[in-house]
Formats: sequence, C-alpha cells, structure tokens
Amino acid sequence: MTIGCARCGSPAATVMTFAYPQSAVWLDDLSDVVVEVYSYPLCADHGDRMTPPLGWTLTDRRTVTRLFAPVNVA
Repeated sequence: MTIGCARCGSPAATVMTFAYPQSAVWLDDLSDVVVEVYSYPLCADHGDRMTPPLGWTLTDRRTVTRLFAPVNVA
C-alpha cells in the first residue's frame, strides 16, 4: 500500500509531525514514523519546501540520500 502526500496525492517520502505546546515541527523519513493524529505524509517536493509557522522551529531529521557514490581518487 502506498501512502499519498497530504498536499498533492503523490507518493509520500517523509512525515511532518508537530506539537503546538512546543511550537515545533519535525520532518522524518516515512519508514521511521508511524502516521499519527498530528502527522502528515508529504512527498519529497513538499517536504523540501516545508516552512514552519512564524516563531516555530523546524527540525529536519530525515536521512540524507547521496545521489552519487563517493569516488576514491588515487
């Protein structure tokens, strides 16, 4: 089963969760989080463009995916 982005319906790649008391927003890998009441699945594009409300903090806890393998130069 594929989870769709809450914004556009594309396949989700990340999950945004938030907490009003802490004025905080977190972005996590979709595989690391169980979707809960205060969480929203987002596609990669919407996750990358996420901006928190004014005065809130955004913590991006997603793992970085390398586009290219490291090259050893001799």
